Amino acid sequence: MTKVLLVEDDENITDLLSIHLSDLDCSTEIANDGKLGFDMAMEHHYNLIVLDVMLPGMNGIQVCQKLRALDNHTPILMLTAKSEEIDLVLGLESGADDYLTKPFGIREFIARVKSILRRQEVNKHETESKESTHHQFEGLVIDELKHRVTLNSERIELTPKEFDLLVLLCKNPGRSYDRDQLLKIIWGYEFNGYEHTVNSHINRLRAKIEPDITNPKYILTTWGVGYRFNDDID
Repeated sequence: MTKVLLVEDDENITDLLSIHLSDLDCSTEIANDGKLGFDMAMEHHYNLIVLDVMLPGMNGIQVCQKLRALDNHTPILMLTAKSEEIDLVLGLESGADDYLTKPFGIREFIARVKSILRRQEVNKHETESKESTHHQFEGLVIDELKHRVTLNSERIELTPKEFDLLVLLCKNPGRSYDRDQLLKIIWGYEFNGYEHTVNSHINRLRAKIEPDITNPKYILTTWGVGYRFNDDID
């Protein structure tokens, strides 16, 4: 059975979400503060974490950042009462897989959950079915199974979305992707108006892997289109 961790301090919301998640054959466990949610996420295996931003003890952004820093890659759907654009971008760049602003409709919530779980299953099957999950490009080594990236033998810490972007691009060298395509492929659906999120992720990724960010070696810009992985390196 699919296991979901709800990290939310509003009992009415956890009760409602638990009922509807059970209709998807999901079992739920609940943490009503950030510190407890973090501990449970590290101690047990979950298929999805639904994480509120405004929490006592440790806020959702901090929980997400700390989990990702410790190589916990469980998909995270963030919830928040805030609607400011900067909060959405911050949530995504902290390593969350998706973001939902309160108040939200239960149908939209279920749709987001299904999308995340579906992507998780597809990624699992793709990883299991493909012979090569290890990619090397002149000092840059990407190991999909271990979710590990090294540059000149030094480990590079990437967020889940940065890692997914790098894997997608490196497995399709020379192919240019526009921002809308990357949003749909990496985040699973269209974030209308948030194409700059892709730019931000690419910039952060380049800052971590490029020897000279002013003259990128691995991730190139296709002017007027988007981004591509350099197909002139082995």
